[in-house]
Amino acid sequence: YPERTIKVVIPTAQGGGADRLARAFTDTWRKSLGVAFEYDFFAGGAGQVGYEIFTTKREKDGHNLLFGNMGPEMIMYALQNPPYKFPGDYFYFCRIDVDDSAIYVRNESPFKRIEDVVAEAKKRTVTVATSRLPHPGSIGVLALGDATGGKFNLVPYGGGNPTIVATLNGEVDCGVLPVAEPIKLGDKCRVLGVFNETNILAAKTGNAPPINKVFGTKIPDLYSSRAWAVHTEVASKFPDRFQRLNETAKQVFADPSFREIYEKTAGSWEQVSYGDRAVCNRYAEGMVELANRYKALLSAKQ
Repeated sequence: YPERTIKVVIPTAQGGGADRLARAFTDTWRKSLGVAFEYDFFAGGAGQVGYEIFTTKREKDGHNLLFGNMGPEMIMYALQNPPYKFPGDYFYFCRIDVDDSAIYVRNESPFKRIEDVVAEAKKRTVTVATSRLPHPGSIGVLALGDATGGKFNLVPYGGGNPTIVATLNGEVDCGVLPVAEPIKLGDKCRVLGVFNETNILAAKTGNAPPINKVFGTKIPDLYSSRAWAVHTEVASKFPDRFQRLNETAKQVFADPSFREIYEKTAGSWEQVSYGDRAVCNRYAEGMVELANRYKALLSAKQ
């Protein structure tokens, strides 16, 4: 094992952050596994379509994996009550990164600071592009509005790339995405704030402040974490196969080629953060709790 190509389900659109990160990882991982990886993309239902296909239509033999963004997809799981079960049908076993949610604007925007956005939102409804409504960044925007009295309307665009495009061409006032996405655009956009107590990428985001420190709010840290998932049945029926997947995935982080590819295509190395099955499970359960806490705001959409 593995005896053949490993097929990967990605529950978002091709060309987005998950796609780039998965390919950066497997470019190194395939060296130790000795097989290639093939990808299928399913962007429907805020990720639900991809998870349903993975859990119900893909063979549970270790030759099929899912690469997902745990934050938004566990929020989706909590809000949409899909027919599959976590962790009964699948579980995450290898976290790749921690990517803070950030509010950003196009460079030509009149908003220079996060305070400007909130001040405008107290006068009128500010439109905010998001990749999907069930997302940590969406929770952040809605919680910010709830705490400050600002009015925000989230506009879901079905992926990181169209969200960026909508922000840059002025379709919306601002956008919210994992911070790695606007950073890639350089001087085309401006990051105004992050939903975390510290901004580990301050030097790459124009010293964008933590939003809680600006407004004295207590919004939870809201970050995305991409991770590999496997059918739960594989771990019980083929423990040797899962052990091989688990051990070789962990080894990728120490390979210099992964860092080189990651920095060229996926993000800043400071964001890379390995997490095992237990770490992933705690994060996933925490996202379900957050989704339930902010369910009323997410249902209202503004």
